[in-house]
Parts: sequence; structure tokens; C-alpha cells
Amino acid sequence: MQNKKQEMSRSESLGFILAHVAIFVVFVWFGALKVFGLSPATPLVIALCQMTLPFFDPNTFVAWFGAFEVFIGICFVFPRLNRLGLLLLIPHIFTTVLPLILLPEMVWTAPFVPTLEGQYIVKNLAIVALAISLFADMKKTMNFSKLA
Repeated sequence: MQNKKQEMSRSESLGFILAHVAIFVVFVWFGALKVFGLSPATPLVIALCQMTLPFFDPNTFVAWFGAFEVFIGICFVFPRLNRLGLLLLIPHIFTTVLPLILLPEMVWTAPFVPTLEGQYIVKNLAIVALAISLFADMKKTMNFSKLA
């Protein structure tokens, strides 16, 4: 018996496309800021690197982590790379959440009161939710004629 893929509605297709674009923009933009040394998150990333990877040059780590983010973003633009992008989100989210535990002085002003850097990390909950919904919708097919 053959499984027929469920087709997305017009609003599902539009949401699916916009979700991919949103993840692309966030990851490429924030990653590029790290690559070019312009990210306001650099001190946090450096502190995390010094704590967890003391043998690694922190500035090099920031640039490579930024390039990793850019690559994740690019994966969401090319359908054949979507699964890879979703897979790469796992170590990325794990790494970005670590400061909440390992560097509390940089991300919390009081219990449940994040600093600006802490808010930057907590917003990843939205990215995780979006990624999960994209993964669930990957089994459906889009009908581009419905978008016109």
C-alpha cells in the first residue's frame, strides 16, 4: 500500500515558506555579525568558549560559530538541505542554551529576569518551536499554484 502525501493548504504553504525565510534571515544575519566581529553577543560567546573550550582561541571560535549559523540559515533556503539544517539546530541550540546554566552572571539579573543576553538566548524557544513545526510539515507537499 502506497502512502499518499498530504497536500498543504494555501495558508500552510505560505506559513511554511515564511518560516524558512525567517530562520534563514535570523541565522544568516546573526551569524554574519559574528563572522565580521560585530555581534553584541561576542562577549558571551567568548566567555562560554573560555569556560568550555579553553584550548580554542575564543575569537576564532566566534567566527567559526558565526559561519556555522550562516550555514544553518542557508540550509533552510534549499529544500534538499532542510533536514541537515534541522539536524544542525540540535548542537546549535544546545550550545546557545549553555550560558543559562554555566554563565548565570551574564544572563540573569535575578531568578526569571534575564539580561538582554539572556533574552537573546530565551528567544531560541521560538526557533525550536518553529523548527519542530517545520519538521512535522516536511511530510506534506506544497502546491505552489495555490499561492498565486
